This record gives sequence, C-alpha cells and structure tokens, in this order.
Amino acid sequence: MKKTALLVAILAFMCGLNGCLYANIKAPLDIDADKTAIGSKVGTSTIQSVLWLVAWGDASTEAAAKNGGLSVVYHMDQEVFSILFGLYSKSTTIVYGE
Repeated sequence: MKKTALLVAILAFMCGLNGCLYANIKAPLDIDADKTAIGSKVGTSTIQSVLWLVAWGDASTEAAAKNGGLSVVYHMDQEVFSILFGLYSKSTTIVYGE
C-alpha cells in the first residue's frame, strides 16, 4: 500500500511539472529584443535526441546562418520540442539577419 501511494504521489508531482509530457515552445535568445532588427533572411539549425541515448545534428549559430545564407545575424530564437521527459527532443536555433 505504501509503495502504491508513493508511486501515485511521484506521478502526480511529475505531471504537475510544465511540459513533462509534451512541450513545443519558442523563445528569444536576446535580452534587448525591443531594440533588435529582425532582418529579411531566416536560417535554422537543429539537433535531435532519442531515448536519452543518441543525439545528432548541429544547432549552432554558425550552421543556422550558413543554412539561411546570412552574413550578419541580428536576432536569434530557440525552439524546443519534447515528448515524455525528453524521450524524443528537438532543439532548433533560428537566426534572423541579412
């Protein structure tokens, strides 16, 4: 009985965490976004991981700028997609510029 109650308490706590089952968020990587130009070009770069064991990709600013044909980066965002505590996750760097 104690083990069942502990398991239920742990599961209730974990489900109370934001984004533990599913998360798809986008956030700026800039502290003064109100003063930042966006630019007309966009580039992205991505990393992915599965089962917390394997990961691949290149989510660097350099890779995103190269993929978008940017020579000057004005602003950056990050997009994160995650399922089941990171069982599968994808992180994308988005750069804006010229």
